[in-house]
Amino acid sequence: MRNRLVAILVVMAALTVSGLAVPWGVSSATARTQELWFSRYVDAEWFGDLAARAITTGDQSSLMLAMQRYSDLYGDRVIVVDAAGREVANTGVATDDPAVVASLTEARRNRHPRQPPERLHLYGPSAMLVSLPVGSGIRVDGAVLIEASTKTAQRDIRDSYTVIALLSFTAMAVFALVAVLVSRWILGPLWRLSRSLRDLTGSLPRPVAGTVPTVMQRHYRGPPEVRALARSFDTMARAVTESVDAQRQLVADTAHAIRNPLAALAIRLESLERFIPGEGTAAYQRAKYQVDRLAAVLDGLLRLAVAETPTGFAAAHPDADWPSECGVCPVVKDRVEEWRPAFEAAEMTLDLDSSATPDLTAVAIPAQALEQIMDVLLSNSSRYAGPGAHSRVTVEPSATTVRVAVADDGAGVAPKELDQLVNRFFRGASATAGGTGLGLPIAVALANRYGGELAIESVQPRGLRVAVRLPLVQ
Repeated sequence: MRNRLVAILVVMAALTVSGLAVPWGVSSATARTQELWFSRYVDAEWFGDLAARAITTGDQSSLMLAMQRYSDLYGDRVIVVDAAGREVANTGVATDDPAVVASLTEARRNRHPRQPPERLHLYGPSAMLVSLPVGSGIRVDGAVLIEASTKTAQRDIRDSYTVIALLSFTAMAVFALVAVLVSRWILGPLWRLSRSLRDLTGSLPRPVAGTVPTVMQRHYRGPPEVRALARSFDTMARAVTESVDAQRQLVADTAHAIRNPLAALAIRLESLERFIPGEGTAAYQRAKYQVDRLAAVLDGLLRLAVAETPTGFAAAHPDADWPSECGVCPVVKDRVEEWRPAFEAAEMTLDLDSSATPDLTAVAIPAQALEQIMDVLLSNSSRYAGPGAHSRVTVEPSATTVRVAVADDGAGVAPKELDQLVNRFFRGASATAGGTGLGLPIAVALANRYGGELAIESVQPRGLRVAVRLPLVQ
């Protein structure tokens, strides 16, 4: 691609330089031709005045002297003839030259040219004929002709062409250098990006043994660098997809391997409870609490892995036939009623802003995913807002989205901790109730997958608001 780009830029530069150099050369040659012509035309008029007096008086001495000096000075030859075409004075013009005869004849007929007949060339004729009639008005007493040498003018034209050629070659060299630099500037990021993609792809985990790698059946057209970059993107996408699938499979296998021993351990702990003496009851309860917490963490990791997996719920539940959209109001009302007893047990109140829950267009998220997000938001509020707090759920529709928020006037969170609440396993300093620190990351992953976003903000004078904005089905 670099060679093609450089070639295109050089060709365009060559066309531009040629478009400037050729008219410049033509203009230079034309100007030099006109300069020679008009200077000799003025000289011919002066010889015409001398010739008119010489023909009238019959004294050619002054005319001959002027013509001889002119020839010695400029190297041009001059001839003067009378009205009948007889030679009056001549400094070396060949009278048998057909061009000379024709030019004198036209001048005696008073039909002489008043501008250069043609532009001089490097290898054109060595002389330029300039003829004028002798006389006044319509009366023609003869003709004068100057056979001007074009060597000096041709040398000047050649010098102009040389300067133009040198400037053109210099400009082309500069343009070629600029083309190379521009091509490197344009294509350099593509090369570096392609190399980075190859390095990144090589660092990704390999597919699990026994799985069949995904094959990208794509054929690209275009420059080699762009095709290589596209293939690198495909390879990276394939590797990332296989890596994510391998990660999900690993989480599933790990969960399957840990759950059974963990469940057996919990059963054994429960069966041992009646054998625990009174002084060991506290240690027993702590051990049982840790087993329950480990089970909760495991469940949270499984839900987070499912939420962050591109195949999502379909991968975790291949037999389920869930619609990809749902109505917001029914889901929100159902989860509020489901969680109301938990809030009452925590000595809190929970209500739904019914004025902001009209019938809405469905949102582009499965009902089960929205339920899981609402469970996270309501669970956090019931656990951490504190006794006596009041929580309110609001649904605010707009033209293209709907915003579902759970706000409370409880203990709240320190401002410096707000951005960290979506980090895995992070729990705020004021969080005294149990938890794994995976709820909000799960909600964020679910919202992001379906084109939504989750925001956390403080409520004044105290409290916390967690809101999720989801796109409406268009």
